[in-house]
This record gives sequence, C-alpha cells and structure tokens, in this order.
Amino acid sequence: MRNLILITLLGVLAIGCKEKPKSIDKFDPNAAVSVDISIISNQSVPKLIEVNGSVISSDFVELRPEINGRVTFLQIPEGKVVSAGTVLVKLNDADLQAQLEKIKVQLELAQTNEQRNKQLLSIKGINQSDYDVSLQQVKSYKADMAYTQSLIDKTVIKAPFSGQLGLRQISLGAFINTATTVVTLQKTDDLKIDFTVPELHKNLVKVGTKVLVESIGEEASKFEATIVAIEPQIIASSRNLKVRATVKGKLLPGSFTKIYLSDLDDKASSIMVPSNVIIPDSKTKQIVVVKNGQAKFINVETGYRTQTAVEITKGLQVGDSVVVAGMLFVKDGSKLKIGKALSNIDITK
Repeated sequence: MRNLILITLLGVLAIGCKEKPKSIDKFDPNAAVSVDISIISNQSVPKLIEVNGSVISSDFVELRPEINGRVTFLQIPEGKVVSAGTVLVKLNDADLQAQLEKIKVQLELAQTNEQRNKQLLSIKGINQSDYDVSLQQVKSYKADMAYTQSLIDKTVIKAPFSGQLGLRQISLGAFINTATTVVTLQKTDDLKIDFTVPELHKNLVKVGTKVLVESIGEEASKFEATIVAIEPQIIASSRNLKVRATVKGKLLPGSFTKIYLSDLDDKASSIMVPSNVIIPDSKTKQIVVVKNGQAKFINVETGYRTQTAVEITKGLQVGDSVVVAGMLFVKDGSKLKIGKALSNIDITK
C-alpha cells in the first residue's frame, strides 16, 4: 500500500515538472513615455521685484543725562506724546546752586573793585596794569558763573523734540550716570523705511519714485512710500544698495515689511515657463523639449522669477514644446506619447 502511494506521488510530480511556466511580462525600455507639454509663446510679464524693509522713526533718541547725579524729579508718562522742551527728569543740583551763589558774590565784589579802579585810573591814581588785573578778575568770575550755570542746565533732561515716549528705565531717587538710559523718544507720525536692493536692480530706485509697501502682521495692509534718499555707494559685502523711503500709515518702528519695485521700463515680451520644469544641475539648468517625437534635454539660462514661473533668457524659442508633466520617467532620446498639449497657461502670478 505504501509503495502504491509513493509511486502515485512521483507520477504527479513528474507531470507537474513537464508543464511550461507561465510567461512574465517584461518592461519594454523602448515604450513611449506619456507626458504633457506646453507650447512656448511670448508673454508680456509685468516685472515686480520684492525686497525686505524695516520701519524706522524719522527721529529717535535714547535720553541719557550729561552728568552724574541723583534723581530728584521724575515725570515720564510712558507711551504718551510729549511736546518739545517738556521737563522729564531733574537731578540734584544743590551743590552747583551753592557754588553759583558764591561766584555771584565774588563777581559783585570784583565789579565794585573794577569800577573803583576805573575812577582811580581816570585821575592817574593807579597805573593801567592794576586796572587790567581788576577787569580780568570780573571776566574770570563771569566765565565761572557761565560754566556753573551750564552744569546746572545739564541736571535737567528735556524732550528735544515732540514725540512719543517709551518705557521708563529709572525710578525717583536713583543715582544715574551718563551711560544710563532714562527713556526713549521717537516720532511715530513721520516714519521711514530702510531697505536694500540688489545691484542688478539699482535702476529701479530713484529719488521721488513711488513704491508699494506691505506690512506683515495680523492686519496686513499696503501703503505707498516715496524714496527720499539713496546711499551713494553699494555695500561691498552683499552687493546691495541701501535705500530710504518715507511712508504714511499705521506702522510701528522696527516692523518688518515687504517692498515691491516695478520695472516700468521693461515692456519687452518674455518666455516664461513653470518653475517645476527646470532641472537643476551642478553647473547648468536643463529643460526637456520634444523634438521629432523624442525627448531632448537642452541647457537654458534663467532671469526674472515669480512665485510659480521663471523667465528663460537663452535656450528656448517661441513654438518649442516643453514637457511639463511626466519628466521623472523621461531620459534623453526617450520616445514620447503626448497626453495634453497646453497653451496660454497663467504662470505669471
């Protein structure tokens, strides 16, 4: 019985071995690759250059004392607008006031002595040199009084211009020195924006030119600014040109902004392609075009860029068919099967 079963199994295996294996589909390297193309045409593209800027106050100062002393008077309304000449801080000047009074007494005595000597000189009672000494003494005391008065004036800190105060940095009774920042003061109604422009686009900025400013924040808004000054030299480290413009709007000094410069003089048509069709290489940039039903990789040079498109300055011609979809499966010389032929694609935004 066992022998019969063994013989049967061997027969089944022999029959199975005689059966031919099923055929396996193989990848055909010569098969056409399905792609979408776009036919190149000239487009009139308004070139808009975007750069970054920073808002600054038209006037800004960190108020510090000119001499050391203890604060005896403090009136700094934080965040409020003050007029020019408003007294903000007073330092202890008791010793200077006493010194000034002493000089005044000495000056009065010197002036009396000078008048007496002047009368004596008129009647030949003293010689000219004695009178000159008394006159010089009067002038010396006047100079000392002026110097002491200037020190007293330095104990008072006033607002140098009308503007908005920042946060108070000192307290009443504190001893401060010339390195102590009391408070900041800045004009917030007249604002400026500093920004840099690449050397390539220096022809876009001229004094008096209007530019568009976009603020970045919760309430993003756009303002118009006017260029008022341009740095007379290019920054060597970055090859950028520094520009300053004035702006009217609800902006805070120090805010980050975007500046848009329009190239109104460039009205020539351009060849624009989607950014994703550019194949970057270590030394070149390539685009896949269709030639006689096959893929051909060509080197191109790029220029102006938008968020989704790139200008081709060299390498493409009007009428060329550029592969815009399916490029990952394409090699140089591959046969192509055109799926969609697109045209008039809006790629300038």
